Amino acid sequence: MTAFPRGAAAIVGTATYGEGESPGFTSIDLAAAASVRALAQAGLRPTDVDALFIGLPDDFLSGMTLAEYLGIHPKLTDNNRTGGSAFQTHLHWAALALAAGECDVALIAYGSNQRSGAGKLIRSSKPPTYEGPYRPIMPVSGYALAAARHMHEYGTTRRQLAEVAVAARAWAKKNPAAFMRGDLAIEDVLSARMLSDPLGVRDACLVTDGAAAVVMVRADRAPDHAARPAFLLGAGSAVSHRDISSMPDLTVTAARESGARAFAAARVGPGEMDVVQLYDAFTINVILFLEDLGFCAKGEGGAFVEGGRIAPGGALAVNTNGGGLSYCHPGMYGLFAIAEAADQVMNQAGERQIAGTDLALAHGNGGVLASQATVILGSRDTL
Repeated sequence: MTAFPRGAAAIVGTATYGEGESPGFTSIDLAAAASVRALAQAGLRPTDVDALFIGLPDDFLSGMTLAEYLGIHPKLTDNNRTGGSAFQTHLHWAALALAAGECDVALIAYGSNQRSGAGKLIRSSKPPTYEGPYRPIMPVSGYALAAARHMHEYGTTRRQLAEVAVAARAWAKKNPAAFMRGDLAIEDVLSARMLSDPLGVRDACLVTDGAAAVVMVRADRAPDHAARPAFLLGAGSAVSHRDISSMPDLTVTAARESGARAFAAARVGPGEMDVVQLYDAFTINVILFLEDLGFCAKGEGGAFVEGGRIAPGGALAVNTNGGGLSYCHPGMYGLFAIAEAADQVMNQAGERQIAGTDLALAHGNGGVLASQATVILGSRDTL
């Protein structure tokens, strides 16, 4: 079995665009705008791209659409769709392709006008097979089911869930692009309108527009395009189910597998991470992923996040851009987590920059806790 090409490829350009509300823009408009900006940051043009990775929410042929939009003819495209985890898998496959010499410049992009185009949370397109007769509000009811089980098994409280939302908002205040930057207290989360018990409005991600893009090249070319590249040290993914009713254990996600694979490839452990970017579609996600990725033991996630531990000034910097809970969530969030992790390693995160960041983790979640994918980025000093 061939080992993962640790550090063979690096992110040299990142960009986000149109977070919040961008009326008049289509999803492809937003993705293209972020792509051009990310390429420009790396000193590249669209015509330099020969590998294109994208998965739009409203275009199942988006690999061809973006190629046409940018006026390029890539020799490699990937439109893999595993929900919000797709972009971590794109990063994985792009690194493999670069290491194998199949391409020279890989562009990974995403865009969605979910807020201005639809104006409401888009429900899953596939009716759930077994839970359908109970008329759940998907996806929130699926995550509520996991949260309720975690509470039952481990005594996790709504107040502990609220700690996740409050920490995200504190980070968002440092991000000028964040959609929600107002004050948020524990009591505000607890008193918010209930969506699906035990999750209320402030336990749920935003519904926004937005786009993100990252550019990857081989490690030997990276210094030509970035002063401080973010090298891909490890990656891993796993799928455990499709519908929440088929999840083997509501308190254990496949992040346990994806994280283990990523850490093994990167040859580092959870305790060495300087920043952690987790897909926080709902507050329960962060608690589950902190446990399953090894930052704390199973059942201890609620206690782990108490007292501002993952907020600015806390022991572990989690979702430093404000996450899907307060920064943006345009349908799928995984690429925004990658962009923030890369920005931290590249020392270009502005006021929210964590000094001395050499190692960053970005984790993606797809479906209703169904698909999990983890990537670990590092500075040149980690190679």
